[in-house]
Amino acid sequence: MEKTGLKSKYIGDRAFYKRVLAIAVPIMIQTGITNFVSLLDNIMVGRIGTEQMSGVAIVNQLIFVFYLCIFGGFAGAGIFTAQYYGSNDEEGIRHTFRYKFWMGLTLVCAACLILTFFGDSLISLYLKGTDDGGNTAATLVYGREYLQIMLLGLPAFAGVQMYANTLRECGETVVPMRSGLIAVCVNLVFNYLLIYGKFGFPVLGVKGAAIATVLSRFVELSVVAVWSHRHPDKCPYIKGVYSTMRVPFRLVNKFFVTGSPLLVNEALWSAGMAMLTQCYSLRGLNVVAAQNISNTAANVFNVVFFAMGDAIAIIVGQHLGAKRYEQAKDEDRKIIAFAVFLGAIIGLVIFSTSHLFPMIYNTTPEAKRIAAQFLCVQALVTPQIALMHTTYFTLRSGGKTIVTFLFDSVYMWVVSVPIAFVLSRFTGLYVIWIFLIMHSADLLKCVLGIILVKKGVWMNNIVGK
Repeated sequence: MEKTGLKSKYIGDRAFYKRVLAIAVPIMIQTGITNFVSLLDNIMVGRIGTEQMSGVAIVNQLIFVFYLCIFGGFAGAGIFTAQYYGSNDEEGIRHTFRYKFWMGLTLVCAACLILTFFGDSLISLYLKGTDDGGNTAATLVYGREYLQIMLLGLPAFAGVQMYANTLRECGETVVPMRSGLIAVCVNLVFNYLLIYGKFGFPVLGVKGAAIATVLSRFVELSVVAVWSHRHPDKCPYIKGVYSTMRVPFRLVNKFFVTGSPLLVNEALWSAGMAMLTQCYSLRGLNVVAAQNISNTAANVFNVVFFAMGDAIAIIVGQHLGAKRYEQAKDEDRKIIAFAVFLGAIIGLVIFSTSHLFPMIYNTTPEAKRIAAQFLCVQALVTPQIALMHTTYFTLRSGGKTIVTFLFDSVYMWVVSVPIAFVLSRFTGLYVIWIFLIMHSADLLKCVLGIILVKKGVWMNNIVGK
């Protein structure tokens, strides 16, 4: 009897998983292929040499902060979009769309200014203490070349997220997937042509990789925007969305109050991740290359957790918007259990292939060995990452953004960053042990996440309908 109760509590029926996967799989495919192309992009640059790969990896770590600021800046309005959709409020969705436009413009301008004037200094932070024979001066030059071109693609990235996120929050996940696939093909083709100079194109190396990425961003934006405006029957909120760019102040205030903790959270969390990478980089340029290899490989698999988080944001958000609280709680619990189960399987796959990915790169044997060890640790903590990610999205779905801020970035800066900072600077501990200890500290975060989710503090209707 108890087993049957546990089964019904944590395992859904076929219709439930069909609905979850209908939302999650297109997101998995889009993000998975994008990350797979990032892997191929990484490999293509990595075939040139360690310095080129490291320069690109460092810049991507910096731009990653911008990407997450966009996600965080849009996420507050996105919570309202899902609930507006659940309550059939099209005008409300238009307001969230316009708010995302202004937020995106602000973040793009800020990122361009910071990275233009302080780019070299930020890249150089990752090149201190590298005493393993790597050419840090060359790495800085390659990083600078890559960054100057990548800045041109920031507006397109913001535009893609503005359209694609709104479509997903309203239940349309196939179109963003399709636009992502087209962009991926463009990126791959021009990577091959411009990095290596094939079919009469010039040999541009890291510059070619940047040009291909920027071009693919604009193609992706074109596809998703054109589809949205040509199908007002499927996304009626798009009609008249640009007739005015004014957002009522009361809604701006509402979106900002809810969303600003998410923006600050994503900014601090991504800055924390950049700080962790910088701590590891003190062990040498081989570690920078190894981290790049292992992170890129792991991201191919981690799309499952991101998709499960999006599924929670969409499914649970729509239930909350319609005030179906018990259904929201039940389905949320089952999605979390499903994500952790998938995490265990993915961990086994990562572990069994950990020695294969590094062999593809044209880098030093030491960098390959360290990369394989990073992947083994990543495999071990994959179920834990799945749990943290899904509990975070659960708390966020009901607008509990202050709680998510404390749960995510405050924990990062109070616990994870100090551990890595102290161990990297004041001990001679091997970098893999630092990496493992840092992840072990996240066990407390998992316990906190489970407690907060079980208490149901996130079950709120925030659109007032």
